[in-house]
Amino acid sequence: MKSVCSCLLLVCLTLVGCQASLLPSSRVRLGDEGVIYLYLQPLAREAERLQFTIESVSAVRRDGGEVPLGVAVRELKAPDVRRQRLLAAGPLPAGDYSGFTVRAGKASVRSEDGPAALLVPEAPSRIEFRFTVRRGEGSVVFLALRYAESVEAGFRFSPVFAAFAPERPAVGLIGFVVNSRSSDVSVFDKHSLQVVGVIATGRAPSGIALDPLARRLYVAVSGEDGVEVIDTLSGMIADRIRLSPGDEPVALALAPDGATLLSANRGSNTVSLIDPVSRIERAKVPVGSEPRSIAIDRTRRRAFVFCAVSSTVAVVDIASGAVIRTIATDPGPVRGHLNRRADRLYVIHESTAWVTVINPLTLVVVGRFPVRSGMAAIKVDPGTDFVYLAGRGEPTVGLHEPFSFAPVDFVPTGGAVVHMATDGEANTLYLVIPDTNRVLVVDRISKRAVGELDVGEGPAWIGLSGEN
Repeated sequence: MKSVCSCLLLVCLTLVGCQASLLPSSRVRLGDEGVIYLYLQPLAREAERLQFTIESVSAVRRDGGEVPLGVAVRELKAPDVRRQRLLAAGPLPAGDYSGFTVRAGKASVRSEDGPAALLVPEAPSRIEFRFTVRRGEGSVVFLALRYAESVEAGFRFSPVFAAFAPERPAVGLIGFVVNSRSSDVSVFDKHSLQVVGVIATGRAPSGIALDPLARRLYVAVSGEDGVEVIDTLSGMIADRIRLSPGDEPVALALAPDGATLLSANRGSNTVSLIDPVSRIERAKVPVGSEPRSIAIDRTRRRAFVFCAVSSTVAVVDIASGAVIRTIATDPGPVRGHLNRRADRLYVIHESTAWVTVINPLTLVVVGRFPVRSGMAAIKVDPGTDFVYLAGRGEPTVGLHEPFSFAPVDFVPTGGAVVHMATDGEANTLYLVIPDTNRVLVVDRISKRAVGELDVGEGPAWIGLSGEN
């Protein structure tokens, strides 16, 4: 057991050492601005001997003026360059642009005798790429380093990049990550594990709900008391559902028939029942204090609302819009997940190291199990019913046996996980890690990382097409 723990610790430290630099906190996006993300594509094999730093990145207006962007990763070296990396991002004034400038700092190339320093010119490299920034919209641009043209005569490094727009994958291959602090949604391709788009939203987006049949994504915009409706085909915001001032919606859930969208409103201690077609709030149901998330029982058409401050779970009948039971729990219930048969609801708490088990049919607590700390995220494996638990501030995710809650395995993450999702097609687990602005993708069989995604600031929620 000691050797296993030592190995896990070593893997965790390795992941922490390789994680992306944090994207600098960007200023609030103004009404006449859009947002852009520059992603560096994986470098060619011969470029893996190269190591260089980035001093600054700017967007160049058509009139020649430059607008600086926040640099997300300052140093690039193997093995960091074997996957897509977020190089820079930030808000830009609406208008036409002619490209970018990238100023490199130090550079070296590895040889048999060790790293050899390269000369780097003081002038920034220019990237020609015409694009237009539209107010309230987001764009992603891919950059590919041309290694042979960048390293001149073996002693000089002047980076040469090709810029191009990414191709949008089929709707069935798309995933979405909500970034609360940068107020946008990262759109990624599940097969290539690359971010291919960004959707600028209102202030402080939080939870999402995906309707694959209607091809809509609903985003709770807690900072502006509304729910944005996104067309997943175009990646554009189609409408905004306005709630009452002070509602502060933080989580969404869609009824099994798609006819009702539920919003947990932390500010007003209510749940809104919304018609997603007319986009009208049909009813507002009082629940406990500070509702944080919603789980839907698709068999009995009930919504379980987890209220952190009142330490209760409110059970809402979706058809009538009435609270039919309030279940007391341990302090701080924040999330819950049903097993495959929908006969056990597992509830985690942020304020105490217990998991509460509720029978969804009788609506009574049938079990309590101690875990290692207060929890932040939970996901039931759709193939085995084993339970993934992420502790608050812990750099691992534990896999637990569902009846005794004994831990059977651990997944090292290199950071605290706040949300999880599973993809049935690829048999993968997606872990959202806000401290490093990334999503870790893990194979559910081997429990090993198979990919990473650099996303926006403060990722908080993830949704997948084909999620189970």
